[in-house]
Amino acid sequence: MTDPVLRTRGLHKSFGALVATDDVTLDVRAGEIHAVIGPNGAGKSTLIAQICGTLAPDRGTVTLDGEDVTALPARDRARKGLARTFQVSALAMEDTVLQNAVLGALGARGRPWSFLRAATRDRNLRDTAEAALHRVGLIDHAATHAAELSHGQRRQLEVAIALTLAPKVFLMDEPMAGLGADGSKQMTSFLDGLRTEAPILLVEHDMDAVFALADRISVLVSGRVIATGTTAEIRSNRDVRTAYLGEDA
Repeated sequence: MTDPVLRTRGLHKSFGALVATDDVTLDVRAGEIHAVIGPNGAGKSTLIAQICGTLAPDRGTVTLDGEDVTALPARDRARKGLARTFQVSALAMEDTVLQNAVLGALGARGRPWSFLRAATRDRNLRDTAEAALHRVGLIDHAATHAAELSHGQRRQLEVAIALTLAPKVFLMDEPMAGLGADGSKQMTSFLDGLRTEAPILLVEHDMDAVFALADRISVLVSGRVIATGTTAEIRSNRDVRTAYLGEDA
């Protein structure tokens, strides 16, 4: 078995007496979608922040492609190939779709956003941005402002921006949030094909999407992983059914 692309070991974070993540160990392997599920307040947001580098753990490590990145800030982890999409959209709404994608490519190079006007004339950056927009089906909207996009299209644009990083792994924070039934089906189909680009750590409440996509699932409850396994294993796990899924799972 090849080494995981992304691995956490013993991540622990407390806020006073509240333990938000408690010895969280999991990994993401090449070609897979590994979902993290759990009730509200389980510690998923804190776990994501520690993996991305926006929150330092009290102890534990994060390894990306065999390199310990625990001490690196979020921007450096992104440049090394950790590509994140957000639960709440973080797009530059006043800019066009193409400009948003160019910003992603610009960030991957480590250059400041103040060079955006010049960057849009950089052929290499434009090629990278346009290729990503082609990949997600937004190239025909390149000149559209992000504020004019539908909710689903904004999700697609976030993925395009992530693609400009030439990612080693995607971290997707509730990509189905705010999508209707048709939008969720379209996004599920898209993510299913995206795993060939890079593996995905998927944090999601939409259990239909999770069960359709995930190769493995980790269940986080009160900051601790109580089970990791295949969809069938998680469905049949009594502890998981009691803590989260319910008896109708």
